[in-house]
Amino acid sequence: MAVLTIPSGTPAQQERMFQSESEICATLEPLGIDYERWDLSILPTGAADSGPAQSVLAAFAQPIAEMQRRGGYTTVDIIDVDPQTPGLDAMLARFDKEHTHSEDEVRFILAGRGIFFFRVNGLVVSLEVAPGDLIRVPAGTTHWFTLCGERRIRAVRWFQDTSGWTPQYTNSGVDEQFQPLCFGPAYIGPRVPTPFA
Repeated sequence: MAVLTIPSGTPAQQERMFQSESEICATLEPLGIDYERWDLSILPTGAADSGPAQSVLAAFAQPIAEMQRRGGYTTVDIIDVDPQTPGLDAMLARFDKEHTHSEDEVRFILAGRGIFFFRVNGLVVSLEVAPGDLIRVPAGTTHWFTLCGERRIRAVRWFQDTSGWTPQYTNSGVDEQFQPLCFGPAYIGPRVPTPFA
């Protein structure tokens, strides 16, 4: 499940973190970013991580087709990277600086974890995505992305036109002010005191 963080922007503004689907959706919606959860349990054990791409796409054929219809996407594929992927550092360097795309960026995470940063109307939020998370970043949204420590991600991708997915860098330097901090599946979150503690 995703972890959404709004880093503190000023001394008076405390960092906020959201871990429930409803809170994440409610926080991202005003920014124009769509988030939802898809059920990976429809796949055989291990298929999300390493099953044949065509089998995974076939298992999700109906929701994939619905997403294509909603967004006018013409191409669907699966990206699969890990620490042994040739050119991984160069690939990550293309996307870890603030940029936009001329088309939507839509990802359904099958395995691994990564972190998106979004900057909308001066607000920066980070979203750590994990298996089962689906995110749609509208065209023109300023953002950047990197992998978590295990440097692994497998995801379904939708495209209207793959040429429109070329990063258009803002050169703002904002991305240098935020460290990618992944919490991972075992993260419990800050302890909230109770009257009985």
